[in-house]
Amino acid sequence: MLKDYLPFWNQLTQEERTLLESAAQLHSFKKGTIMHRGADDCTGLFLVTSGQLRAFTVSDEGRELTLYRMLDHDLCLFSAPCIMSSIQFDMFVEAEIDTTAYVIPPLVYKNLMDSSFAVAHYTNELMASRFSDVMWLIDQVMNRRLDSRLAALLIEEEQLVGSNTLDITHEQLAKHLGSAREVVTRMLKYLHSEGLVELKRGRVNILDEQRLRKLAGTSLR
Repeated sequence: MLKDYLPFWNQLTQEERTLLESAAQLHSFKKGTIMHRGADDCTGLFLVTSGQLRAFTVSDEGRELTLYRMLDHDLCLFSAPCIMSSIQFDMFVEAEIDTTAYVIPPLVYKNLMDSSFAVAHYTNELMASRFSDVMWLIDQVMNRRLDSRLAALLIEEEQLVGSNTLDITHEQLAKHLGSAREVVTRMLKYLHSEGLVELKRGRVNILDEQRLRKLAGTSLR
């Protein structure tokens, strides 16, 4: 139920709960679905109940860069830019796996922020956390070597799927890193030559997590 996914639920009035329950709709999204398409798309807020979403941006050259992921219980604020005046950049949201999520209409959530201190406080904290994620990423892109970032990404993927066998392509890794596929392929071949990973078509097997973590260093969160 909706109340199980919102930490501020118990601080809402009965009227606010009724409004939210009647407005929020549960939807299913297939893997690969682009759920939100930039600043001109005010879809609503996504509240993930199961699955995994990827928030990413796209450069002028068409290169993608993953900003952060959203898992169960995560709320996506930036998919409702029409109620967030501070959002001035294009961000896209994709279902990385089959996902179910509540879609909360933007104006309904805006009214809740205006009427409830608990909602406003939660929203401000979440927005600050997301911007912190983005700033951390900018530092990584500008100041960390690609081999370190790739190693950290492989460890992150391992933690997400709970296995050292990763069903992921070189193209997908490149999109997460904001790099070219050819560059990522060369780096993966280097990691393979060092005995850290095994490469198969559409798959990366982590062979030496300890050394991979050492290579990742401060690129690990």
